[in-house]
Amino acid sequence: MVQTSTIVSISAATAATGLLAYAIYFDYHRRADPSFRRNLRREERRQARVEKEEAVAQTKQKRKDVQQVVTQATEDGYPTGVNEKEQFFMDHVQQGEILAADPTRTMDAALAFYKALKVYPTPTDLITIYDKTVDKRVLDVLAEMIAYDESLDLNPAVNLSDLPSAGLD
Repeated sequence: MVQTSTIVSISAATAATGLLAYAIYFDYHRRADPSFRRNLRREERRQARVEKEEAVAQTKQKRKDVQQVVTQATEDGYPTGVNEKEQFFMDHVQQGEILAADPTRTMDAALAFYKALKVYPTPTDLITIYDKTVDKRVLDVLAEMIAYDESLDLNPAVNLSDLPSAGLD
């Protein structure tokens, strides 16, 4: 009677031998057969092209999603009163911080920070704060949202009459 361990050992040895034989066969063809090498290179280039196309399609879809989310947020509107803006800002910053902890909720976290940015009186200062405190993956999506939104004024016009004079009158 043959023991189970002997059967398992023989099966493992046979599988290892078959794997080794295939590796030797593959290596021989890779070295000796020019058409095999050509096919390998062709397949490698095709795979790289497919990956690049997928990355481009994924980037386009991400931009489309960002545009859709920003458009929806703009259509929903923002509060106009000072107290409502302050509460809206605090709620969305807190929501953004909670969502940013979950890597699968990057878009939602960026949207919350974006909405807070829209009601903040000096958006450039808030962007500087975000740059120091918010995770890079969320910050990248937020940057795309800011780039898409043309109504967001990041460079407020400076009124020259408000600046102190240098005394050269």
